[in-house]
Amino acid sequence: MISVATPVGSGSSSCGYCSPPGERSAGTSFKKAGLVASRLSCGVYQKMIDKGWRRSGTYCYSPDSRRSCCPHYTIKLDALAFKPSRSQRKLVNRWNRFIRLGDDMDIDWGRKTAPPPNPPSVFCLSSNVHLSEKAFLPETETLHHNFEVTLEHSSHTDEKYNLYVTYQTQIHHDPDNTPSDFKRFLVQTPLIHEAIPYSATPPGHLPKQYGSYHQLYRIDGELAALGVIDILPGCVSSVYFMYDPKWEKHSLGKLSALREASLAKEIHDAGVPSMTALYMGYYIHTCAKMRYKGDYSPSYLADPEDYTWHPLEFCIPLLDRYHYATFTQPEHSLESPADIEDGDGSENTEEMVEGVQAIYSVRRKALSLIPVTLTRQWEDAYDRQDIISCVRALGNDLAREIVFHM
Repeated sequence: MISVATPVGSGSSSCGYCSPPGERSAGTSFKKAGLVASRLSCGVYQKMIDKGWRRSGTYCYSPDSRRSCCPHYTIKLDALAFKPSRSQRKLVNRWNRFIRLGDDMDIDWGRKTAPPPNPPSVFCLSSNVHLSEKAFLPETETLHHNFEVTLEHSSHTDEKYNLYVTYQTQIHHDPDNTPSDFKRFLVQTPLIHEAIPYSATPPGHLPKQYGSYHQLYRIDGELAALGVIDILPGCVSSVYFMYDPKWEKHSLGKLSALREASLAKEIHDAGVPSMTALYMGYYIHTCAKMRYKGDYSPSYLADPEDYTWHPLEFCIPLLDRYHYATFTQPEHSLESPADIEDGDGSENTEEMVEGVQAIYSVRRKALSLIPVTLTRQWEDAYDRQDIISCVRALGNDLAREIVFHM
């Protein structure tokens, strides 16, 4: 299964994490390498996010944390070992009571609604997140609200787009949102659908394929929230979450993280041993509003240099002390952003790109490949730098699994 992408090189943009709410400060800089992927196997993308990459639509990027104002660290939650905290359990229980009883928690059960079952002595996340969900209830049971959660491959609908506009306008104060923006950001994906190798027939609510999905949350038939997620061989990867602000008091974002952690464990328990984690994007210690990801435990951060995983509680003292921290070799940590790009000309670029291939021609759907060093782009200084920046961020082994389309 061939993965194909176009290098777009290194670049920088204004940062949205250390800027005032709703603004992007021109005085700060977020450095990154990037590529535009036309197709990626889910296995290749799993390796990419394990090396610090993330996607926004078909654009994939790797932050250069050494030179950025707000260093980014890939964070993952061990979904198998995850035990919700007391506040997280209370959040799920409050939501289930709301669906069963409505806003008035003191009303009598009455004839229309059934009381919730006695809670188990040990809180089971997977059982509780489905406790008030229509598909998991007896047909004879009627609740105050009808709550449904469905999983479908990412697609555009007017319903989804209208929710996106409402969320961006009211929560992020961004009034400029076109249908093409929504499609480019949250619908388009380079991931190739691949069958999930369950060891037995899985429950009907679990996905049958790896790939990009929309998880839809409906209350009384109305789309209340939407989670954009990638389901990969080793993880459920959170991409984006949006909700109708009228449901804001119910903390749907926190509920979605619990449901996504449960989804990873349910896939694992259905016979996929490699599925073990929820990837929550980037942990940004310099941004207070992004530290909530550390509330889910046990979580691990990827070292920004060798990409080994380290317990978050081990990383926090280094993140408190340094602007940019490495966990494997703390002596590499920095108190301020680096001034120059890694690889300032002393590296052997020919060796770096050895074995990396590019498309030479396509005839009758057959690809003809050549070494990237034999392309016209390699002869151009600017294009060559784009290629080098991309391969450096991928690493040679992973870059060799992607065919470059120049």
